[in-house]
Amino acid sequence: MNLIAKALEWIFDAEQWNGDSGLQVLLGQHLLYTALAVLLASLVAIPAGWAIGHTGKGREITVAAAGIARAVPSFGLLILLVLLFGVLHKPEAALVTFVVLAIPSLLAGAYTGFEAIDRKTIDAARAMGMTEWQILFKVEIPLGLGLLVGGIRSAVLQVVATVTIAAYVNLGGLGLPIISGLNLRRFDMVLGGALLVAALALLLDLVLALAQKAAEPRGLHSSKTKPQPEDSAYRKTLEREPS
Repeated sequence: MNLIAKALEWIFDAEQWNGDSGLQVLLGQHLLYTALAVLLASLVAIPAGWAIGHTGKGREITVAAAGIARAVPSFGLLILLVLLFGVLHKPEAALVTFVVLAIPSLLAGAYTGFEAIDRKTIDAARAMGMTEWQILFKVEIPLGLGLLVGGIRSAVLQVVATVTIAAYVNLGGLGLPIISGLNLRRFDMVLGGALLVAALALLLDLVLALAQKAAEPRGLHSSKTKPQPEDSAYRKTLEREPS
């Protein structure tokens, strides 16, 4: 408890929020790397996931590739890319690392959102004469949006946690107090940095959880909460009520 109190004291110390290396600057760097990584990964993973979900082709290969990407150790990949890109391109190396980490969750959210749609809905849209592009944009994307936001939520949390390793190659972020604290044996600084990363992750998770709930079609909410007429228990309840 004494260490926690010292960590909180370190966080709320006004000196930590001043200067070019203040916590507000590190927080901004952390958010910038996270946003750029998720955005770039989305440009690759979401269209690919939608194509897989719509056509049903290439799912096995994509799942295998995503599994390999998940298995790659992020710190090892960062060091490898820094060596390959050169020390003058460390930001690019770090960004590629975070993009690779974000792609599997985004890809899974995109195609599972389409796979979760009842095929009768797709068949009905085709029977009405809708084109494949109309089915994609007017049926599949709106109905699959909830799971896609869930994939974005998972990707953001993974990237936020992993951006801390950017401090190992002097790129800042909230991992810098953790790395510096370990070198200085300032464990209050280490714990303070860890608490800030955890608080940021929880805040982003809350925001994205609300966004995921809002993205789900209203019909899905009502179908979960209202009993259906074909349900046997519901029929028995109706039979007991006086006419």
